[in-house]
Amino acid sequence: MIAPAVTALRTTLAALDNATAVTVTAPPAPTDGPIAGAVAGLGATEAARRDLTDADVVAVIEDQILAREEAAVTYERGGPPRGRRRTAR
Repeated sequence: MIAPAVTALRTTLAALDNATAVTVTAPPAPTDGPIAGAVAGLGATEAARRDLTDADVVAVIEDQILAREEAAVTYERGGPPRGRRRTAR
């Protein structure tokens, strides 16, 4: 079993990584090649990640803390109501 602290750190690191993602406005145009719908050129589908300010990092971490605290309260109450599916945040 992985220690809860390790799980919390992994989740927070993933949230920080996701926060650096940029919104793709238009996908690159596919080319005619050996793979249908593929894009030509090394890195053609890559996008620059955005830089997070210190305030952005703090906000992501605070959101993760809040989510864990809410999950703890739900767990202490006996878990989510039966029949209701868990949704992503």
